[in-house]
Amino acid sequence: MNPAALVPVADVIPAPWGWFYVLLLLTFLLHLLVMNAMLGGGIITLISAFRKTEQDQLLCREFSYKWPYTIAFAVNFGVAPLLFLQVLYGQFVYTSSVLMAAWWLSIVAMLILSYYAAYIYDFKFDKLGKPGIFVALFSVLLMLLIAFMFTNNMTLMLQPERWLAYFTNSGGTLLNLTDPSVIPRYLHFVIGAVAVAGLYLALIGHFGWRKSSASPAALIAKGMNYFTVATALQLIVGSWFLIALPREVMMIFMGGSALATALLIGGLLLTLAVLHFGYRQQVIITCSLTLVLMIIMVLMRDLARTAYLQPYFSLGDLEVATQYSPLIFFLLVFIGGLALIAYMIKLALDCGKEVAK
Repeated sequence: MNPAALVPVADVIPAPWGWFYVLLLLTFLLHLLVMNAMLGGGIITLISAFRKTEQDQLLCREFSYKWPYTIAFAVNFGVAPLLFLQVLYGQFVYTSSVLMAAWWLSIVAMLILSYYAAYIYDFKFDKLGKPGIFVALFSVLLMLLIAFMFTNNMTLMLQPERWLAYFTNSGGTLLNLTDPSVIPRYLHFVIGAVAVAGLYLALIGHFGWRKSSASPAALIAKGMNYFTVATALQLIVGSWFLIALPREVMMIFMGGSALATALLIGGLLLTLAVLHFGYRQQVIITCSLTLVLMIIMVLMRDLARTAYLQPYFSLGDLEVATQYSPLIFFLLVFIGGLALIAYMIKLALDCGKEVAK
């Protein structure tokens, strides 16, 4: 059977696809920042809990205050990019979600349990004592499992030829485990989360956003150390991820596309730069360059998706029935929402500074 015959007809969109494309990349970047702080911070906290030194325990306490907030932001900031993904690539992501429906729907339950465990870890931190490690472990393991399910869905949607497995597995439990890029892609995001969370901890120390008695210098030192080690590992895992891609996709980054190749080279140079400044614990310049690096990675991810789907679909194929009012309304609400969130974060940080004093 021709896999193209399995791809549903694309929905009509209310505005030119470029609007939704920009919003997809922008909202995904915002989600990526807070998601990395959530997942990577949980991993760092878990490692620190097992080390049991005084500074490591204080780091755990500091992050426990912020963990529920990062989960809330990650979930809410994840809604918009998922919706824009459905607007532009709905015929692909809906199909892959149905093929793995049992796993995909289980994410809701896992997220609720993980969120609840994070609240217990925060509110009962002192009472839990040593058993608190298991509460944190439970929450982190669920987050890692959720990330694995997302990795499966985001790769399965790109490969309609793998949808043929439905005819031997129609129970909604299909996973894209035979794809050689799934594991390195998953590790690439998990290790990247640890790196960004390291910067998050360093920023807490640098700006004094503490709610515990953790030493600012210790938060900066530990955060930058986690960032540097995780970023160095990314060079290895990222190379594995690149060569695990299908050849036609990999080659766009190896000279097949001037833009993709330039982004790859720029990403490598920036990685070396952030390693240099991270090792020297220069927090602000490292954070600034890392933000640029993440933008490059988001663009590279999108170019890879375009290359995957090229035999089946391009965004220019989408039919437009112009109706700008919903888009304008969304943009106004989106900008207003970001302003309110920024104000709430400012209030929370100011409160944290008063408590720390």
